[in-house]
Parts: sequence; structure tokens; C-alpha cells
Amino acid sequence: MSKQLNSNPARAAISTPIGLLAGFTYPVRAFTLLFQTPKLWGYVLVPVALNFIIGIGLYLGLLFPSLEGIDTLVADLSVRFNALIASLPAWLSFLAVLTVGFGWLLRILLVAGLLLIIGFLLVQFGVILGSPWYGQLSQQLELLRNGQLPAEEPMSLSSIFQDIKRAIAFELRKLQILLSVGIPLLLLNFVPGVGSIFGSLGGIALGATLVCLDFLDAPLERRRRPFREKLEIIRGSLPASGSFGLVCFGLVSIPLLNLLAIPLCVTAGTLFFCDRIWPHRFATEEKNVDRQTNIAN
Repeated sequence: MSKQLNSNPARAAISTPIGLLAGFTYPVRAFTLLFQTPKLWGYVLVPVALNFIIGIGLYLGLLFPSLEGIDTLVADLSVRFNALIASLPAWLSFLAVLTVGFGWLLRILLVAGLLLIIGFLLVQFGVILGSPWYGQLSQQLELLRNGQLPAEEPMSLSSIFQDIKRAIAFELRKLQILLSVGIPLLLLNFVPGVGSIFGSLGGIALGATLVCLDFLDAPLERRRRPFREKLEIIRGSLPASGSFGLVCFGLVSIPLLNLLAIPLCVTAGTLFFCDRIWPHRFATEEKNVDRQTNIAN
């Protein structure tokens, strides 16, 4: 399907904006589905309670102390700039107004960055601690949407250790990407002029990619896909996966709303998988396996 679209420039040109817009709609679709399916609420309520506890800890431990630090930093910079302006000729006194504007702009950017960081941390802790419920939620959604699930290995002590090993490896690979890409992006902020712009845009793209990995992981992990293939699936689903990751990153960065956003985005990720990934990558193979199993029985 994707090869056919790529071979037809006209169809590819049409599908690109449609896919971009479609990615933004999945949290709304997820909310509608959850609202209309009470049997799924049990998989949502416990993780929401966990997110509430984690969120309180993060906001008390990081947000309020950091806000005080931001105010101190901006005030200190304002004093330094004002002292510098006072030593300049009188006709440059208008720069004092620019100093006030710069102070507010810097405060807004730092607070926005702080909220993005806290939201990202909330996703990491929330997804890990809520994974038993999110796994069941994703499984029930996929069964409801596709009418079938991939064959799974019987649960055993060995399989449990393998799952733990894969989960740790997944988090380590995300941390590797965060450090290898995030540190250069952070250093870009020290480049005068456009450095901060590129650094901020790159940071948002990095956060959206990691969030997309988290919220698409449940159905992909059921199929034991390696980390590199998960990244390739996200890349192959662009631009829809990009807009999906961006809107989810935004939702988990909004205080209070992000306490409810994680199960919503897990639901949205499973719906995204069922609609835009499973039909092209897994449907034929899994239907053949299911057909062969039915014949054997």
C-alpha cells in the first residue's frame, strides 16, 4: 500500500495532508470510544489514580522550586542588563524597555520548557507503573477493533523475565536517544541567533518521537518487535505519526490535564496502530496464522 502511494505522486500529495490531520484526531477518537465503552473504564481508573499521585510528587518536587529559580534567574539577568544600560549613553535608555520584554519572553520560554520536561517525566513514570492496566486496555481495544489478537507465548517464569528484560532494554534505548540527540540540541541554545529556535524545535520533535514510541509500544510489544523496527514503523507512518506524537506530547505537558492524558493517549495509540499500521504491516500474516490455526483445530 505505502509503495503504491509512493509510486503515485498525485496520491502521495493528497495522502500527506490527510495523514497529517488524521494524526491530530486520535485523542478525540479515543475519548469518544472510552466514553461509549464502560467495560474499559476499569483499565483507566487505576492508572489515573497512579498518575495523580506521581503528578503531585513531580509538581511539588520540581515545578514550584523551579519556578522560584526561574524568577531568581530572570531578576538577576534584569539587574545585570539594567546596570549595563545605565553605563551606556542616554540616547540608548530605550533599551530598558527591551530588557523588560526580554525578561518576560525568557520567563515564558523557561516555564514552557519546564512543563514539557515534567510532562515527559510523568509519561515515563506513568507508563511504566501503569503498564499492567495499559497492556490490558490496549489488548481489549485491539480485540474490539480488529476482532483478533496475535498469538502469545504461554506465561512462564522464563517469559516474565524476558518481558522485564525487553522493558528495561526499551527504556535504555530511549535514554540513549534522549542523551545522544538531546545534549546537542541543548548546546544549540548557546548559539546566538537561531540556535535557540532550532534547539527548541528539535527538542519538541525529540519529545514527540519518544512519546509516540511510548503510546504505540503496547501493540508493537505484543508482537515482540525490536526497537529499531519500532522506530522504522513510526518513520514509515509519517506524517500521521508525527502529528499524533506532537498532539500527545502537548496533552501530557498541560498541568492537571496530563493526569488524564496518559490512558487517553494509550487508547489513541492503539487505535492509531489498528487503523494505520496493522492493515499494512501485520494483517495478512496474522490472518494467515489464524486461518491455519483454525484449520488445524
